[in-house]
Amino acid sequence: MSAADPILQSHLPHTPWAEPAMRRLPGIQPLEMADWLVVDDAHAGQMAARDRLIATRPAEVHALTEGARAAAGELLDTVLALLAGRGDFAVGGDAVIRPDGVRVPLDRAAPLLTLGRLVQEDFCLLQPGAGGLPVLTGAILCFPASWMLAEKLGRPLGPIHAPVPQYDAALAARVERLFVGLRPGRALWRANAHYYTDPALFQPRPESAPRAKVKGPAPFLRSERQVLVRLPVSGAVIFSIHTWVVAFDSLTDSQRAALDAHPIGYDPARPIPGG
Repeated sequence: MSAADPILQSHLPHTPWAEPAMRRLPGIQPLEMADWLVVDDAHAGQMAARDRLIATRPAEVHALTEGARAAAGELLDTVLALLAGRGDFAVGGDAVIRPDGVRVPLDRAAPLLTLGRLVQEDFCLLQPGAGGLPVLTGAILCFPASWMLAEKLGRPLGPIHAPVPQYDAALAARVERLFVGLRPGRALWRANAHYYTDPALFQPRPESAPRAKVKGPAPFLRSERQVLVRLPVSGAVIFSIHTWVVAFDSLTDSQRAALDAHPIGYDPARPIPGG
């Protein structure tokens, strides 16, 4: 996962900066559950990276509170049911064979760690905390974009997004209404896009040391496809993240033209607080 040997997708399949509905934060769109989990052309490289991180740095990429264990198990069952209906995964009673041919044992005592080896998505669990506000109670986060799981665990949405200047009171209220109104079986998605000079997928960074500013076009563009799903039994909300990192040169002519009209750079006087 070094800059010398980056794991890149060949193209970016979405263009959030060009879509009016997605430019207005939070930019949420409906999504069919069957389209939730994506296998793209970086699958083998990303999954090998996930396997390495889970094996060598589990405490940095995984956290699960005791009260979230039932929801994590429900999430594993939900993902397995979706994968069983596809042709690119072979789901058995005790293991799953991924599209890259790797066999992943199903360890139900470690549901999030198991999920982290099954699919390219990262998963965050959010459950009601004090005052009913969603709190981060668990996650498998192999590809953090300039934030740290340890700093966010146990915090509600507002403090989680505190370093993000765009996350003001009005946006926070809209996001909280989305969480409250989310129904099982009706997924929502959005996507972001940011310039990166470092293509590494694993980029944890504390709030006290925000990522250096990247104002204009850079060698790489990083985009997260973020999906919200409510589990029917526990009621937990799942926030999943599928990460694309593409070379700037791989953007299409229309995507580059849209960047000219709707740049994604930042005020050079303000550091970027997260990916």
